[in-house]
Amino acid sequence: MSQKQQDSNALAIAGIRRWIGNPLARRFIRFLITEDTCGNRLDTAIDLYIGIGHPEACIKCRFAGLLLQMIMQQSARIFGVDESQVRGGLQEPVFRKGLKNVLKGISDYGVTMPQKLDAPFLVVWDVTQQCNLRCRHCYRDAGTALPGEMNTDDSCALIDQLSDAGIAALAFSGGEPLMRKDLVTLIARAKSHGLYVSVASNGTLVTPEMAGRLRTAGMDYIEISVDGCDAATHDNFRGMPGAFSRTMEGIKNCVDAGIYTCIATTLTRETWHQVDAIHALGHDLGVQRMMIFNFIPTGRGADKEAQAKDLRPEEREALLKRIMALNETGEPPLILSTAPQFARVALQWENGNGKGVPVGHFYAGDELAGPARTLAEFIGGCGAGRLYCSIEPEGDVQPCVFMPLVVGNVRERPFCEIWHTAPVLLQLRDRRELKGTCGTCRYRLVCGGCRARAWAYYGDLNAPDPGCILNQQSWNALQPP
Repeated sequence: MSQKQQDSNALAIAGIRRWIGNPLARRFIRFLITEDTCGNRLDTAIDLYIGIGHPEACIKCRFAGLLLQMIMQQSARIFGVDESQVRGGLQEPVFRKGLKNVLKGISDYGVTMPQKLDAPFLVVWDVTQQCNLRCRHCYRDAGTALPGEMNTDDSCALIDQLSDAGIAALAFSGGEPLMRKDLVTLIARAKSHGLYVSVASNGTLVTPEMAGRLRTAGMDYIEISVDGCDAATHDNFRGMPGAFSRTMEGIKNCVDAGIYTCIATTLTRETWHQVDAIHALGHDLGVQRMMIFNFIPTGRGADKEAQAKDLRPEEREALLKRIMALNETGEPPLILSTAPQFARVALQWENGNGKGVPVGHFYAGDELAGPARTLAEFIGGCGAGRLYCSIEPEGDVQPCVFMPLVVGNVRERPFCEIWHTAPVLLQLRDRRELKGTCGTCRYRLVCGGCRARAWAYYGDLNAPDPGCILNQQSWNALQPP
């Protein structure tokens, strides 16, 4: 990032804090998010802002509409965003939930970097430990169902609770979520609340009929694992002969059904050179996105043999740069990575004039420049316990599916209470405590290192991520003599 860009970001951050981080602005925001006789005041204000009439709205709601308009216009100017795009986005329930979440977070905590939220944007819910494969790297060591997995009624009640808490997106994972006979029912329940719903699957159970049922239930997105460009590599990784051909059929069935389809790949020292070939495979299949997952030595991947296949820092750096180069060709699918360092690589790529700033599972706009890049500093980097968390099959809440630290159980305490009070989650939201290179890095806010890798390798949430090229010394110290 150039000095000019840094200065621009600093000015934008100062403007944001002056505009919506001061005590008076926070009082106005509390006024906006208050329930009144018209119902949810912020919902009414959003409707008025985007042009939906409310002739019955009270004077307070009409004032709230004007107040929201001022906030959105000024925020769009500071971030360099087209306000018409904001208005268009607010017509979508997910965007609305996200805005409410951010405003409530500012009301409670002020403007923080990274921004603390009233609820996670995303909850990844491992709805079962059942699985029909035996993947070498599985974070759950999945196979058979656990005795205390939630039934349909309990699961629907949890979805209701998560919606009330303010989450915007719910991802069903596992195990293999399609082994739950009621998955379509759960998807429909989540969609009834206006949530963005996704499914993470190995794809082997996605028949044409199942793809149609998922689409009809309202599923927005499916992520299907492909861990090699050919059957030999994929089947070896997935522990089941014939898995590759069945997965390919599952992907084709999703694409044919009109489902937004992503292929997910966990690359190791054995497979990272296949990134071009897997990307080409995704292109031929017609998928829209390719997600490259960080290998995390946890679950079945925690043994020494699996750890030995983790990418070296220089290999991960080369891989992330290769992703940027592939994206610049414009050939679909778009590639993203769960490695937080991807944002830093993007900012360094030709002085930040590449595809945009990767933030979790999306880009913060294409070819963003100047103040708009500040978005990445407010919401970027590792989102464990901050932008998202996981819920396990028996109700345990964790910061991340790859971080087996139980911070509460939704059968024992309300989800909101866990989110707002669990010490581990509070710790993960404060990057001032990061140690080593991660603590001093100029990219701490857009990256911060993978906290799950820090925990897996050091047993310390604030330790440096040994997978980053800037932490080469940490990686070297972990290697056997």
